[in-house]
Amino acid sequence: MEKETNIVLTSSEFKSLFEEYFKAIKNFIYFKVGDSGMAEDLAQDAFVKLWENRGSIKKSTVKSYLYTIANNTTINQLKRNQLKYKFQGQLEVSSEFENPEFQLIKKEYEIKLNDALAKIPEGSREVFLMNRIEGLKYKEIAERLGLSVKAIEKRMSKAIYILNEILGVKL
Repeated sequence: MEKETNIVLTSSEFKSLFEEYFKAIKNFIYFKVGDSGMAEDLAQDAFVKLWENRGSIKKSTVKSYLYTIANNTTINQLKRNQLKYKFQGQLEVSSEFENPEFQLIKKEYEIKLNDALAKIPEGSREVFLMNRIEGLKYKEIAERLGLSVKAIEKRMSKAIYILNEILGVKL
């Protein structure tokens, strides 16, 4: 039996894949998020990740790999949005008490929070969001991701450390 080796996609092969699958990937994401602009952005992100990982792809699995990337990218974006909305919900104060200075501080903190979340490595960010947004225990996260509880603890502590450093708050 001949073992299939990884391929390195050429630009023309990548262009062909893009033309063949972009619309389907965009629709796949659209059904998950319900926003065509976000679906298009996330589909493009999926193709960027495909290009970045073009050296570790097998020809027979390109399509499923692309859908897996699209699904994971979508899930991560939805989790980021959940965290953002949860955070905004915690900051909600009656509009009669909001002055322009408070609104400016709030907006600056939202930007800082989004930047901080973006700086957390994907694995650590995923664990952080699963724990803090979905409320999953480390053991449940470990089972979902197929990792040890110790690996989850390490990823979580890394995420918390980065957020503490950037935001200057204890989580």
